[in-house]
Amino acid sequence: MNQILLVDDDRLIRTMYADTLERHGFRSTAVSDGDEALERIRAGDFDAVLSDINMPHLSGLEFLREVRRFRPGLPVVLITSAPALESAVRAVELGAYRYLTKPVAEADLVAAVSEALQAGARARVHAKSRPLAGVSHLTELSAQVDAAAAGLFTVFQPIVIWSGRSVLGFEALARTSAANLARPDELFAAAERLERVHELGRALRRLLAIEAREVPGDALIFANIHPHDLADADLYDPGAPLSAIAHRVVLEITERASLEAVDRLADRIAELRRLGYRLAVDDLGAGYAGLAAFSSVAPDVVKLDMSLVRALDSDPRRQAVVASLIGLTRELGTTLVAEGVETAGERDALLALGCDHMQGYLFAMPSPGFRAPMFG
Repeated sequence: MNQILLVDDDRLIRTMYADTLERHGFRSTAVSDGDEALERIRAGDFDAVLSDINMPHLSGLEFLREVRRFRPGLPVVLITSAPALESAVRAVELGAYRYLTKPVAEADLVAAVSEALQAGARARVHAKSRPLAGVSHLTELSAQVDAAAAGLFTVFQPIVIWSGRSVLGFEALARTSAANLARPDELFAAAERLERVHELGRALRRLLAIEAREVPGDALIFANIHPHDLADADLYDPGAPLSAIAHRVVLEITERASLEAVDRLADRIAELRRLGYRLAVDDLGAGYAGLAAFSSVAPDVVKLDMSLVRALDSDPRRQAVVASLIGLTRELGTTLVAEGVETAGERDALLALGCDHMQGYLFAMPSPGFRAPMFG
């Protein structure tokens, strides 16, 4: 599900926008200032931003300028209660997708967000089918991948066991300090085009093996791997850096729709388990790909799709679906982790349904190092 970031220092307006988008099927996260918004964008993936212009500390225009430095393709819709030609011109210069004036009619707000999401989706499809914007030759694209690979680092988000106020593990999320290819999906799209997924995957696993030395206690490390990595002999090498700590690593398979193209999938999964790895898939409940992966991988851990978690406490239909998925995983002896938990209400609804393992901003944002979650 698309993720929208709302930025406004007026709490009432943030709530109104969030409720409007929720009614129209959008998922949003709301923050009160540009500094926190930048931190959220660096820590996670958003598909569009809706931001006020007139804010203290960091104005909407200053915020947009900072976003363009590390997420040049992220669609940003700016809203103002004091329209001025100068700010409108500056917004266009900085690449704002739309410039709206308060009060914004509900239809106009929904239309602007929908169009921004569509523009972002077209850009990502374009990126997968041909070199990214501004790249005229594959050699230039390769240079961008080189720069992104040189700037790789990981951030970690804890997965909590609420009943014990303890940590099951930390999910490692790839990031890069390079300005281009800053989004993981853009970086891997470029790597796929250049047939360099194995190279990128190896670099990330080497980096993770080093950082995992600092993981606290007996917490697990959840490491995302692309299905193409399943065809890389390095992943099965007992002498590879990550293999040395395989017993503490859960390999979380992304891009599950691509699993059908993996040759000898069952044999590869069995070999990974012999090395000591556990397997996870995400987005359970999001559609065919998630359910198909659940069947073919027989994972030790599954991630409940965040679209089912959003506003779970106020939606009986979602509660019924989640209850059935919890029952299924319990029957199969699989650990279920609910992703995207952002409110105490969502947490409590999950607990009432029998889900005790959770991950989301309510407990901690992704950050460098192994930050202890908040249980308050």
